[in-house]
Amino acid sequence: MVKLIFLLFLLSVRSCSSISDTDKKLPAIHEPELQGQDTLSWYRPRFKERKTEREALVRKGIENYLYHPVKNKKVLDAMRAVPRHLFVPANAQRQAYGNHPLSIGYGQTISQPLIVAHMTELLNIKPGDKILEIGTGSGYQAAVLSELTPNVYSIEIVEELGKIAKDRLQNLGYKTINVKIGDGYFGWKEYAPFDGIIVTCAPENIPQSLINQLKPGGKIVIPVGGVNQLQILVVVEKDQKGNLREKKQYPVRFVPMTGKAMEK
Repeated sequence: MVKLIFLLFLLSVRSCSSISDTDKKLPAIHEPELQGQDTLSWYRPRFKERKTEREALVRKGIENYLYHPVKNKKVLDAMRAVPRHLFVPANAQRQAYGNHPLSIGYGQTISQPLIVAHMTELLNIKPGDKILEIGTGSGYQAAVLSELTPNVYSIEIVEELGKIAKDRLQNLGYKTINVKIGDGYFGWKEYAPFDGIIVTCAPENIPQSLINQLKPGGKIVIPVGGVNQLQILVVVEKDQKGNLREKKQYPVRFVPMTGKAMEK
């Protein structure tokens, strides 16, 4: 058990604000539009570059990983589809499909693919669900979410990062993702309520505004813990009567949520 917790802690470093300096240097190769197998269909870009590497990563590092393997087929397909190498800088290209975090500048990282996949799986997304992401960063997590539903809303507190992520996602063809510059602590009231909320930075306590914007029957997946304290990945479920249930997952290490969350 100690070994399990230690490995997950080391491998789950995640940035709430992340950036790639090579957004437009690698051309995307698109296949024809993919129509969803569900009743709801939307455009999802497809990339031929390094497809074999993505498939190997999913097979070895996510689907068959020793600890917390991901089994949701749609999540696995999403991880196969999104080109992680287009979300990292040039000096990290060779390592893009390693199952570990990567530095992407500004002292930030892009998450380990296993953590991205597991947090996505915990949301249990259905086509048409409305999902809010707090911490756009490089846009990688948002791209994965958009493989499962076209209704993705993402907030980035760092203006420059938010603009870069928005441009990157648009250029790559992820046109159903809505990116906003702002403080994610307050959520996105105009589009609430949300079926799911995923947070990629750690507040000391779960913001009440996010709980208020969660639809009954929905889930929040969020790391919780103060600065320099142990953080725990938590799933918060709201039942049809508005009652909350928290389920702790495992220790993680994310950057702290900034803005209002840092005020005492």
